[in-house]
Amino acid sequence: MSSADGLDGHVAGGWPSIGWEDIDWTPSISPDQVPRNVRERHSGPYRAAVVPQIANLHPQVPSQVAALADEATAEVSRFDAEIGSELAPFASVLLRSESASSSRIENLTSSAKAIALAELGSPEKRNATEIVGNVQAMTAAIALADRLDADAILAMHAALMCNQPSEKPGVWRTEQVWIGGDSFGPHGAAFIPPNHSHVVVAIDDLVRFTRRTDVPLLTQAAIAHAQFETIHPFTDGNGRTGRALIHALLRGHGLTRKVTVPVSAGLLADTHAYFGSLSDYRNGDLSSIVEQVATAAFAAMTNGRQLVSDLKQIREAWDDKIPARRGSAAWRVADLLLGQPVIDAAVVTRELGLSAANALRPIAPLVAAGVLTEFTGFKRNRMWQSRDVLIALDDFAARAGRRTLDQHRHGGEN
Repeated sequence: MSSADGLDGHVAGGWPSIGWEDIDWTPSISPDQVPRNVRERHSGPYRAAVVPQIANLHPQVPSQVAALADEATAEVSRFDAEIGSELAPFASVLLRSESASSSRIENLTSSAKAIALAELGSPEKRNATEIVGNVQAMTAAIALADRLDADAILAMHAALMCNQPSEKPGVWRTEQVWIGGDSFGPHGAAFIPPNHSHVVVAIDDLVRFTRRTDVPLLTQAAIAHAQFETIHPFTDGNGRTGRALIHALLRGHGLTRKVTVPVSAGLLADTHAYFGSLSDYRNGDLSSIVEQVATAAFAAMTNGRQLVSDLKQIREAWDDKIPARRGSAAWRVADLLLGQPVIDAAVVTRELGLSAANALRPIAPLVAAGVLTEFTGFKRNRMWQSRDVLIALDDFAARAGRRTLDQHRHGGEN
């Protein structure tokens, strides 16, 4: 049973805020398993958000915010052309860095080495495994950008959560979720997204909005992201999927063609303001989230350029160290390390097309030059790392994660 209350929301500045509806609460836990004070707190109906449809609305932001978004859009295009023209595998490095930054917003942190090991199949570090899932979600977002629809969003989520079957990867939620509060019920939560019965209609409306070509692209991407987070269509992984949606839009509309701008690395600089802008959006204020995404893009590109510069300097320094003839397989492995700083014989075999018997030959001169270091200590199943590249990747993450002094931690994504 539910009763509508302000279903259309309040229009502020030409954009509707969310409405609310009262919904009867049926506890999923037996009353005798819950203390009386908890039962009393979670009794009676709760108020869930009602998300307004936006497919045909015309967003307007203050002129200074629109100018900032336009400037950021032009800079993103320049960044894509500049970095995308490089021969080295910087596109994969930036995509992985964006995935790690997006995960870090949800307090999922891991070192570059642990992420590289997880990509090779190591299950030892759970956070690293989840970050690799986010890499897969970002990859899916880019691959599906030209046909973005509800099924594409489900595919992104399926890639993200493939190692967490309990969260129903690639399936719209069929239960009420909430952010904050406690696990017994939604009463007292910081935000209660719409009831699951509204998810499919809300997503279809969002998809129609993403296909429009009459809205400035960065503004459109910021609004689509905020609308997605408000709908909260999954039981978990909404934040990471929603940030992947930004990249699907930038690629699908042709702003980025070759690289992934690590926008999440920019958002990390002030997650308190980022989450606050999502709350502002729900109250009908578009300018905050548009400004956050545009500002994050600038910060991300500065950080991304520094990473690319660091990697280029590392690669150039190896030229005088590697004792192998030019054009040999050792140099191809050196190039490979910029995008994959932890390798084993299987990686060399696969990436260079060598036989298993010859896979170790190009590794030896790199070890002799100090470019690679063996770190397992095993006689079999050995693995090697490029410390220089790993340090550069961790430095990128450290720059992205620097908070302002008054920064406060915020809860996870749900």
